[in-house]
Amino acid sequence: RFALLATATLLCSVPTLRAQARVEPWPEVRGALAGASLLGSARLRFWGFDVYDAQLWTTPGFQTSQYLQQPFGLTLNYLRTLKGAAIAERSLKEMQDIAPIDQAQAAPWLQAMARLFPDVRAGDRITGVHQPGQGARFWLNGQLLGDVADERFSQRFFGIWLHPGTSQPAMRRELLAGPVGGAGP
Repeated sequence: RFALLATATLLCSVPTLRAQARVEPWPEVRGALAGASLLGSARLRFWGFDVYDAQLWTTPGFQTSQYLQQPFGLTLNYLRTLKGAAIAERSLKEMQDIAPIDQAQAAPWLQAMARLFPDVRAGDRITGVHQPGQGARFWLNGQLLGDVADERFSQRFFGIWLHPGTSQPAMRRELLAGPVGGAGP
């Protein structure tokens, strides 16, 4: 029953804009992205339930129009318990909603996410770093979970939040907003 609620939570969510943000990068972000700073943040809510706060970390000179050609980090600070399998399944669905993925590609991507993404509780954070030409690297609370060495996976996965066709356009705007008064997407 709770897994159904967790999945439903991600299906019809509405972000609360400008969530409280950590100003200094998390240790895993500092280690992976020299000079990283917070570009934007947003809270994902569904039916009045807070799901997570998202933070987008970028390096100097980051250009939102070229986000896939640059390294960046995305941290999700969870505000409730979710099953890792539900996170993986929902992630794949969001990726497929942006553009179709053939089954031959979807199956290994789902397996990789199911292997990497643990069950999370309120207070846990998962950070993913997009590494152009390499793929994605993930951490849980600062501990390395592993890599998906597939650039196409990384582009599609982070597209859940940053692609113009995301199911959460308000969240995308907030993540790419830049500092107050800065340039948007």
